[in-house]
Amino acid sequence: MDILHLIDRLEEMAAEARRLPVGGSVVISRQRLLELIDRMRVAVPREVYNSREVIEHRDEVLKLAEEQAAQLVDETRVELAKKLDSTEVVKAAEERARELLSEAQSRAQELVKSADEQARGRLDDAQESSRAQMREADVYALQTLKRLEQELDGFMLTVRRGIDTLEHRAADRPG
Repeated sequence: MDILHLIDRLEEMAAEARRLPVGGSVVISRQRLLELIDRMRVAVPREVYNSREVIEHRDEVLKLAEEQAAQLVDETRVELAKKLDSTEVVKAAEERARELLSEAQSRAQELVKSADEQARGRLDDAQESSRAQMREADVYALQTLKRLEQELDGFMLTVRRGIDTLEHRAADRPG
């Protein structure tokens, strides 16, 4: 039965009840009133009883909900801290990598500069050595050519004397 219908019946009973002469009280049949109350109890939806239990256990439910919320907040804070820590670690690692890369580039530039300077020095030394060797070779060639010229002059003198001697002999011989 519908609870609203039963409330209407209760109201009808109160309206039909016999009035007492003193005060505003009425007389209602106890048996009819108890039957109606029983029907009303049966007609009350289960949700009403459940809500009454919830109201009775409200403090427990609120306490449990607060504990769960606090636990969730704590877990979230821990996770957030972990993520922040990992983010900080990643940032620190990236910064260290940039520093190492910069140091490596500087060191490479220093090595290239040093290698260039060494190469220039060695090239200068090689060129100077080459010039010195060429001067020595020129001096040697000049000395050799002068000795050869002297020897050739000696040969030419000998050849000239031999020609002169043969020409004198041929002129001195008759015919």
